[in-house]
Amino acid sequence: MFDLTGKRALVTGASGGIGREIAKALAAAGATVALSGTRVGALEDTAKEMAAGNHPILPCNLGVTEEVDKLVPAAEAALGGLDILVNNAGMTRDNLFMRMKNEEWDEVIAVNLTAAFHLTRAVLRGMMKQRFGRIISITSVVGVAGNPGQANYAASKAGLIGMSKSLAQEVASRNITVNTVAPGFITSAMTDDLNDKQRETILQKVPAGRLGTAQEVAGCTVFLASDAAAYITGHTLNVNGGMLMI
Repeated sequence: MFDLTGKRALVTGASGGIGREIAKALAAAGATVALSGTRVGALEDTAKEMAAGNHPILPCNLGVTEEVDKLVPAAEAALGGLDILVNNAGMTRDNLFMRMKNEEWDEVIAVNLTAAFHLTRAVLRGMMKQRFGRIISITSVVGVAGNPGQANYAASKAGLIGMSKSLAQEVASRNITVNTVAPGFITSAMTDDLNDKQRETILQKVPAGRLGTAQEVAGCTVFLASDAAAYITGHTLNVNGGMLMI
């Protein structure tokens, strides 16, 4: 539906779940995709499932600043430049606020927000020079509404939204759009382990009456990366089945 032929993309957290489907969807639309994550075997499995093309694998631990700062140059070298950046990688270290340890806060902010800042800043020079870019960060309904026991995660995801809105205003004149996608409850290995009562409790919060899929999040990401979304920037696309309507 959306043609990304000739576009070059970097996707973080591409080893599984939402990131895996985003990478596959971008490739299916014609993009060449650099896959980043910490689990090389899983990245290789993802690459095998993708549409034909040279999709390089670039392992990176986003909790290590030195590795983060090497990722964009490596992707640009492998692909000859970058047109699309998808900040998808994320982690949780849940705890009640008054019990949360410094390291639980610091680790989540470092991976979910600070790494995204470093990567986004790194792609800007090339995108501004070519006067084209699509920067898409995967946030969460939690970053919009909050959630008990996830103050660190919610802060990191809300930070992505604020960062993206600010940057969108700085670079819009260069034909660079900056948007976020905020998934709600999405089918995953974690939700597969829920018992019937837990699943029912979750679904009571979702007017659509079902969990979302990683493919649905990926489809929204492809849309924001395409020419069809050229006039959309600074926007948060909520993919939550009506769980939160704003």
